[in-house]
Amino acid sequence: FESCKRVTHTAVEKQLKICGFKRNIDVLVLYLAGQGLRSIPSLSRFHRLRYLWINNNKIQDLTFLKKNYCLTELYLNDNEITDISGALKHLCALQILLLHNNQLKQLGKTVKELKGIISLQTLNLFHNPLAHDPDYRLYVIHFLPSVQLLDRKSVTQRERESAFHLYSHERSCVMESIAFGKRVNTPLGTAMGCSRGAQPARRWMMAPDHEFGNHTNKVPFENPEDAVLLRAMTRSVMEFSSLDWNKVPTCRERRLENKAEDSPEKLTIQFR
Repeated sequence: FESCKRVTHTAVEKQLKICGFKRNIDVLVLYLAGQGLRSIPSLSRFHRLRYLWINNNKIQDLTFLKKNYCLTELYLNDNEITDISGALKHLCALQILLLHNNQLKQLGKTVKELKGIISLQTLNLFHNPLAHDPDYRLYVIHFLPSVQLLDRKSVTQRERESAFHLYSHERSCVMESIAFGKRVNTPLGTAMGCSRGAQPARRWMMAPDHEFGNHTNKVPFENPEDAVLLRAMTRSVMEFSSLDWNKVPTCRERRLENKAEDSPEKLTIQFR
């Protein structure tokens, strides 16, 4: 272990000398690729480090990155990394991360570690065991929405839509149920006709007297997130109501006919 530590320290110092860095604060780039390194001591003294190459080594542990918050590009491909849990989630400025050709096996844990890196745009995970999981690509696309280039292939809008339908099925149903016409008490997925040529619509089955304008009522959904999404979308819905006044009797007609008055037919149209 001490021998490996000395080798790594020598490699770091050699790079500092080659680049002419005299102060740790001046180090923005560090190239340690292809030197057979098995471990690396903490790089926390390089507070402003932005670009780091450690690819083509034998690295397994990433704890040396705990305080390098300014990293924007990190090249860890072609190593022996089996787990990144707790090692990368603090790198909020990271834009490029290459992790291909490693031994990452747990897709869920790997993606969870990267969820907080909202600036991440380029990600490589191919040639890891986790890449063989069913729907691996759609899973990553859905839970890491900032990624634009995954495994050297651009993320398409069709892939994003497929991932949304696959991993947010309930929200997908909510989105699809927004249509023209009046809300009808019908379960999701059931189509019905609307009068006056309105488009068929699908709506939620809601309990009587539950309206979103009444905040005293409980949310009529099993999943509260669905209600939150619906309320957010309802804010942008416009509604117009109108009556056919030709069918509404006048006061004189109501007195002369002397019969129970029918409720006037009301047409309500919603659109976004």
